Amino acid sequence: MSEQEGGAGIPDRWQRLWAPHRMEYLKGDNRPLPGNEVPCPFCRIPTLSDEESLIVARGETAYVVMNLYPYNAGHLLVCTYRHVADLTELREEERSEISSLTAHAMKTLRKISHASGFNIGMNQGAVSGAGIAEHIHQHVVPRWAGDANFMPIIGGTKVLPQLLVQTRADLAQGW
Repeated sequence: MSEQEGGAGIPDRWQRLWAPHRMEYLKGDNRPLPGNEVPCPFCRIPTLSDEESLIVARGETAYVVMNLYPYNAGHLLVCTYRHVADLTELREEERSEISSLTAHAMKTLRKISHASGFNIGMNQGAVSGAGIAEHIHQHVVPRWAGDANFMPIIGGTKVLPQLLVQTRADLAQGW
């Protein structure tokens, strides 16, 4: 087998982008899963400074934070301060503020990064794909024409053009 054909440990024509920070998440090292003693990050985040926690904005019952494992640049999470798992457990003021913060996040992302669309949603329960099912959070994922190119499809990775701390600073300033 030649180098061009590839093989175990043999270079081939494929370039690879490594995202080793994702392995921590995939193993559950940074998530409260059965068998590990990790506290709920969504309860811990508001106890830190906005810069350290990557919080973009704080409301009365909910806050907006950068996703540490983003699907796209500017991927935000709208989280309640209260530790509840399900939409049906939220108080009316919490549901209202999540909606209001989500709308404001969309306006800010349009202004700062010129997002032309959004994926917005909540995964309710671990079986639905919620990485942290015990604490409700809504995803706000900005989208642009052509952002689903060959990198995530073939390369299995996303290219984020900016560090999370800089994106947080830009969004917080634009908020």
